[in-house]
Amino acid sequence: MLVTLAIAKGRLQTEALELCERAGIAVSKDHLESRRLMIEDESGRYSFLFVKPSDVPIYVEYGVADAGICGRDVLIETAADVHEPLDLGFGRCKLVVAGKPESAERGYNPLVTARVATKYPRTSTDYFQRRGVPIELIVLSGSVELAPVLGLSDHIVDLVETGRTLRENGLVVVDTISESTARLIVNRASYHLKRARIAELIESLRKAL
Repeated sequence: MLVTLAIAKGRLQTEALELCERAGIAVSKDHLESRRLMIEDESGRYSFLFVKPSDVPIYVEYGVADAGICGRDVLIETAADVHEPLDLGFGRCKLVVAGKPESAERGYNPLVTARVATKYPRTSTDYFQRRGVPIELIVLSGSVELAPVLGLSDHIVDLVETGRTLRENGLVVVDTISESTARLIVNRASYHLKRARIAELIESLRKAL
């Protein structure tokens, strides 16, 4: 019985595949160097889908993939209905509110609408609503750090690993919303219908950590 894994392309992909290899789920170098977005492992027991990080929970929730590896930040943003059995520990970073030093000193004013640039509209809206701060969302797909520098926004909500990009653009962290690491997620139906195979996958990855 084939088990399909959705892997987030980008910063988590290398460590995810290294973990899988330690767990005995190896993909040939030729397959990895190809431009194919769906490949099988050397045993023929697993197939891999390589997709955008934000798409991993969607593929898993709708059963296109039985399981997936993505960051917790993506799980919070998509609010996908999936089983989350394992914190894989790598890809550690923080989802933060950041801005210019003067905006950090002022804090939030519930009487003034703040402009917030982000790739995380759901998470941002929830964060500011819980604090009673009205916001105007500006959804960007890249270079979010430029928004306050160029006067497009008062704050940004973005993922940071070392904080170097923020510092180099004269920005500071105002607040930390959540911490994020890579997680193994599983489709709820697959968790029952492929119970033995999914349990084997979880245990293999757990031992390889």
